[in-house]
Amino acid sequence: MVGLSKATRNLQNAIQKVAPLEAAVLLYGESGTGKELAARMIHDLSNRRESPFISVNCGALPRELLNTELFGHEKGSFTGAIYQHQGYFEQADGGTLLLDEITEMPLTFQIYLLRALETGTFRRVGGHQEIKTNPRVIATTNIDPWQAVETGKLRSDLFFRLAEFPLYLTPLRDRDEDVILLAQYFLDGFNETYKENKQFTKDTLQFISTNSWPGNVRELRHAIHHAFILANDEIDEKEFHTGQRQSKPCYQDKLVHSLVGLSIEDIEKNLIPATLDHFKGDKKQTAQCLGISLKTLYNRLNFINGIDGKEDLNKIVNFSTKNPNAFLSRESD
Repeated sequence: MVGLSKATRNLQNAIQKVAPLEAAVLLYGESGTGKELAARMIHDLSNRRESPFISVNCGALPRELLNTELFGHEKGSFTGAIYQHQGYFEQADGGTLLLDEITEMPLTFQIYLLRALETGTFRRVGGHQEIKTNPRVIATTNIDPWQAVETGKLRSDLFFRLAEFPLYLTPLRDRDEDVILLAQYFLDGFNETYKENKQFTKDTLQFISTNSWPGNVRELRHAIHHAFILANDEIDEKEFHTGQRQSKPCYQDKLVHSLVGLSIEDIEKNLIPATLDHFKGDKKQTAQCLGISLKTLYNRLNFINGIDGKEDLNKIVNFSTKNPNAFLSRESD
């Protein structure tokens, strides 16, 4: 886990403390922040490191096969069951079972998962024998787990069972000290893999450090790989794919001058709704343009409009600012 930021150091410290224990860990944070890497670290630093590490993407499992994939089935239990099958719970016995994107698991099935976690036993599909199992469970989600409980995507009793030790993974835009370190780490890896000695230019390092990277570490790695392939000896900013959005805003002198004397709060009250209007109400694009999370955008809109978060925010789409100079555009590549 590469990084020197306070957030990264705190995460590393927490992982080292919880890894030797048997507590269930819930890792939550935006996509691409490294939740599976953190789960693998917990396993590697635990007393279970010599046993299997089984990763299951809950969102990729077909609903009709959830039972047999997680708990297995007996031979002849249904058409096509020509042999006995061990599910992920059985395969991970004595090791670690990573339930990736747990909030994607159907609510109706979560009760069966909870029972298996509480009792340490399960039955294969078509079986009558209770089978004991002892995997350490680590779960991940890319949404706020407390919000997932409130919206009915995650059972509250399952949440409390999984979140004995919740850990938040900070987005890359809030870890400025880590961006260049990660970029160089990825570049060194590509140089070693492809037997090259490519380097970043100063302008490229500036570009990397000022980009908000809404896809977090995953997006940064893919962008550097793309640029590495296109570059010769030096990796220039132009080698980054054209879809890459630069977070550094292009301020016009006239616009900056018009903002002098306004408070940050006043600027925000004009800028956020105007940006939302510019993207025709698309909150995801608006959040990416502003370099904030979708949750933060909703919170800011709630504050600006003085409304409850449960009320419909779509009326903001029709907002038309009377001060066009309040809108600061961002320049694409």
